[in-house]
Amino acid sequence: MASLPLLKGQKALVTGANSGIGRATAIALGRVGADVVVNYVTGREAADEVVREIEGFGVRAYAHEADVSQEDQVCAMFARMAEEFGTIDVLVANAGLQRDAPSTDMTLDQWKKVLDVNLAGQFLCAREAAREFRRRGVVPEVSASAGKIICMSSVHQVIPWSGHVNYAASKGGVLMMMATLAQELAPHRIRVNAVAPGAIRTPINRSAWETPEAEEELLRLIPYRRVGDPEDIANAVAVLASDLMDYVVGSTLYVDGGMTLFPGFATGG
Repeated sequence: MASLPLLKGQKALVTGANSGIGRATAIALGRVGADVVVNYVTGREAADEVVREIEGFGVRAYAHEADVSQEDQVCAMFARMAEEFGTIDVLVANAGLQRDAPSTDMTLDQWKKVLDVNLAGQFLCAREAAREFRRRGVVPEVSASAGKIICMSSVHQVIPWSGHVNYAASKGGVLMMMATLAQELAPHRIRVNAVAPGAIRTPINRSAWETPEAEEELLRLIPYRRVGDPEDIANAVAVLASDLMDYVVGSTLYVDGGMTLFPGFATGG
């Protein structure tokens, strides 16, 4: 993405920002002018590398360790951001994980861990961001809205995924959580939306694309015939967070190469 001042002077927080989609998103927001908090739960060195790359754009950044499923840690993270940056303008609730197993083998701990991070973690971050947005209101010289919340969902908010019932349930929950938050917060000029990635080259799904055979099998599900890169998602987030998309409220932007077009029916089923 070219360097454009889409978010100049704005303050952003990206959760799970030391690798994969979160890393690319934090860097993209810095490139378009935002100061960025790089949240991580493990991997401080990687988070510090992201911070250094963002600072190379002439903006501010720092890394903050916090488990988004823990309320006290989320509150402390937002409190520190208020001290360091004064406020928040953009939240990208990206942190997520998988704990895969067939449903008959899945433990309650596996179920709870995924729901706690992927769904409850997004809620806690969104709640804290919304509180600050409502307190501060619209600052016209910064943004047309009082704040932006972007929930990182997945094509699996609508596509069932055998062997991943906890993950699919968490992302289905993100869909309705996002829409309900959008409905509730829109009168306060707070924009809540989601980005739903398809198959992206990240460490979490390396086995699905790292060999030519695996990639060819994956491409059967992607009409556009390429696996996505983290930057595809990051660029979408950067534009969605900007005033170019000010009238977009309560929407999910699918960035999936057409995966949600039911490619199995392309020849009539």
